Amino acid sequence: MSNDKRAKPEKSKYPVNLLETPFPMRGDLPKREPLWVKQWQDKQLYKKIRAARKGAKKFILHDGPPYANGDIHIGHAVNKVLKDMIVKARGLTGLDAVYVPGWDCHGMPIEIQIEKQFGKGLPVQEVQSRARAYATEQIARQKLDFERLGVLGDWEHPYMTMNFSNEADELRALSKIMEKGYVFRGLKPVNWCFDCGSALAEAEVEYKDKTDLSIDVGFPFAETDKLAHAFKLPAEQLAAKPGWVVIWTTTPWTIPSNQALNMHPEVEYALVDTSRGFLILATERVEEQLKIYELEGKVLATTTGAALSEIRFHHPLSKMDAGYDRLSPIYLGDYVTTDTGTGIVHSAPAYGVEDFQSCKAHGMNDKDIISPVMGDGVYASTLPLFGGQKIWDANPKIVEVLKASGNLFNSHKYTHSYMHCWRHKTPIIYRATSQWFAGMDVDPVNEDGTNGPTLRETALAGIEATEFYPAWGKQRLHNMIANRPDWTLSRQRQWGVPMAFFLHKETGALHPRTPELLEAIAKRVEVHGIEAWQALDPKELLGEEAAMYEKNRDTLDVWFDSGTTHWTVIRGSHREDLYDASADLPDGRLADLYLEGSDQHRGWFHSSLLTASMLYGKPPYKALLTHGFTVDGEGRKMSKSVGNTVSPQDVSNKMGAEIIRLWVASTDYSGELSISDEILKRVVEGYRRIRNTLRFLLANLADYDHAQHALPASEWLEIDRYAVALTGRLQQEILSHYDGYEFHPVVAKLQTFCSEDLGGFYLDVLKDRLYTTAANAKERRAAQNAVYHITQAMLHWMAPFLSFTAEEAWQIFGHGTEHTDTIFTSTYYDVPAIDQADDLLQKWHVIREARAEVTKQLEAVRVDGEIGSSLQAEVTIQAGGPVLAALQSLSDDLRFVLLTSAAKVAPAPEGGDLLVTVTPSVHAKCERCWHYRADVGRDPAHPTLCGRCDSNLFGAGEHRSHA
Repeated sequence: MSNDKRAKPEKSKYPVNLLETPFPMRGDLPKREPLWVKQWQDKQLYKKIRAARKGAKKFILHDGPPYANGDIHIGHAVNKVLKDMIVKARGLTGLDAVYVPGWDCHGMPIEIQIEKQFGKGLPVQEVQSRARAYATEQIARQKLDFERLGVLGDWEHPYMTMNFSNEADELRALSKIMEKGYVFRGLKPVNWCFDCGSALAEAEVEYKDKTDLSIDVGFPFAETDKLAHAFKLPAEQLAAKPGWVVIWTTTPWTIPSNQALNMHPEVEYALVDTSRGFLILATERVEEQLKIYELEGKVLATTTGAALSEIRFHHPLSKMDAGYDRLSPIYLGDYVTTDTGTGIVHSAPAYGVEDFQSCKAHGMNDKDIISPVMGDGVYASTLPLFGGQKIWDANPKIVEVLKASGNLFNSHKYTHSYMHCWRHKTPIIYRATSQWFAGMDVDPVNEDGTNGPTLRETALAGIEATEFYPAWGKQRLHNMIANRPDWTLSRQRQWGVPMAFFLHKETGALHPRTPELLEAIAKRVEVHGIEAWQALDPKELLGEEAAMYEKNRDTLDVWFDSGTTHWTVIRGSHREDLYDASADLPDGRLADLYLEGSDQHRGWFHSSLLTASMLYGKPPYKALLTHGFTVDGEGRKMSKSVGNTVSPQDVSNKMGAEIIRLWVASTDYSGELSISDEILKRVVEGYRRIRNTLRFLLANLADYDHAQHALPASEWLEIDRYAVALTGRLQQEILSHYDGYEFHPVVAKLQTFCSEDLGGFYLDVLKDRLYTTAANAKERRAAQNAVYHITQAMLHWMAPFLSFTAEEAWQIFGHGTEHTDTIFTSTYYDVPAIDQADDLLQKWHVIREARAEVTKQLEAVRVDGEIGSSLQAEVTIQAGGPVLAALQSLSDDLRFVLLTSAAKVAPAPEGGDLLVTVTPSVHAKCERCWHYRADVGRDPAHPTLCGRCDSNLFGAGEHRSHA
């Protein structure tokens, strides 16, 4: 560009090189960002980026699907911005960084919305049709908000778990894991929500306090002879008084379903003689429990739990109704503790996992398990005494009946942590139902007929081979896999992928051609969606056998939907974009990274690991990144009722999405992310600092053309080489942080670079040379060379998180032959290498420390009123050692570094510290450069100019070598 674009002060006949830039000081982000979004859409920017990286190695961040229900919240914004920053940062390294956004579409929340809008009891096909339309509408709304945040991706072709092809491939995934032997049907206690009317996944359970009735209940002796033998006492002694084995529970509603008692085989149990009768308690609990029961007692004998095995006791309600006239045997269990209660646990196998396992291990059949609680939380009408009552309402009534029976020893209210449905926030129970499971410890069958490692073993091995960010996620996921029960795959819903099985009406057995039939159904689903299963007449596939079979009504757990997206999306619907053939190698993975909130160790990370372990024998990801949850400025959880939520839409409209992006980038995502109006105001201040620095850089490049004005580094001034060396070293640190998915150190270092290294030093020193030397002087062009390289590097550092600002500046910066249409098709800038960079950095570190001391002394003199600006001062510095050598090397350029009109350096007395003497200048002020110099007016034709400005404007120009 020619010099006529420089802004010339109207009243001065001695202009300086003040340049204009179209990059405004005010970002006006709320108004201008939507224009950038539209421009990116019109230009099909994501496609341009992919085209520019064609043939490059892929980097695949697989999107964990948000649920298609409701507007996005600040947590969604954190998640999507983090993903966008990573994809952009990887793309700037030259990788083909792919981002296909997705949505989770099936499941109960949408089904509830349909019930609210259209009522309950709709035909299944109508529910599915309306749910599909609702999800489509929600996706459209969320998509606009995600794009408004500046997130680049294949928004025209996202994946949705309700896409017909995805639904079909999900059935194929189910078929494959069935063929391998992982899937079985059985009666087991599962997490059950009465409001959902369905089993819940582990990820759908949360814990919060609940107050229940805590009761101590006695089970009357039934086999005194056996008890006497176990305690080595005469039988007639035990027959002389009533006796009980006492249990403690916080779930009175399970007492009607009691079928056994549990003791620890190695725990010592005592037979205690009390005024009420004999009691059996764990020995170490006797003293505490007798106080609670307000009884005096004496221990007659002790024995181990093992000696009491299989001895039976009367049900505590046996005298109240003949329906409870049964015996409960002692079963041994290592899980029984003596921390609280009596050391004896009552076992209702229909309503507890350990209870169920214990009873099954002791030979109890499924048909013998008593399970009177129906799916809505009401006792079956056939249950004696309590039929037709809701279990929570029945609790106090059960206590009353137990008291009347004479078998209640204590009752009081007890607050404890209890399972709740994460959607309804209501208490849930374990409930034995017939469900389909993926077995964690079954031996799967390989294609060659041999048995492979169990799902648990495969998944745990996969965790060891996965990288975790932050590292603590590894142990968390390991513990969840190591201790989890079998995965309940089936749900009793309507809006979900069907477990499209044909079951024999009499035996319940799967049709022998199930894999073949699943493929036939999958082909229909590919064309018509899951509605094809509802419309299917079994005769179409089974012919004459149809009369013997019925269609399974269960749907797949929604976590199976999202958990198989590596199969249905990466290897399925978006195979061309996301699949890499190397993933078929034994050590290959499908995705480089999965990134979600910390709750997904029990959710998407978890289900994806299990499904991939079953399908391929390895995880679907190379690495897992976890971010924390958003909290307010006081660390409180976001809550509409508290009124402390922050809407990303509001922030975008008032401050700009760029501020959200900068907040996310500047916050350590590994913990909680605090956000408030005050925090966002500080982020805005940080943004302005970066933007103002950029504006200065761009303005001073307005007449610079790199193709024309580039100089080798050897011809730059020393401070320019130092600034570029500093930039190069900082770039190494920043790229290392990006490589490790660390963003807040990048922001912190960028802000320090802008405020201290550039604004507080280099650019501060540079202003005089940029403004006062001749426009085309080599010294000025050298400065612009450095500024050009610094700007190139900075814009690329910023681009992943300050995407709108970097792109805006890039369009203005567009000089040089390597400039691309968008910064996102370029790569990180190759900062020029500087000879002896380490020595240069060390030398200027010493100079800057000395300068800081000079600045302190100048400020003190200014406060005293002896000078105004630092240019009114002349300084003398006494120093020794490396400081003296460094300062002396600058010669007369030292004054430019110190921003004074004159500067001298002298050796300090031996052993003396740095000494700075400030003297107000006695000379006249140059009208143009504002320095106070003895040679002001040396040329009568220009009496207000110093000799340097006179030369720069009308002569050969000054020469500088250092600053």
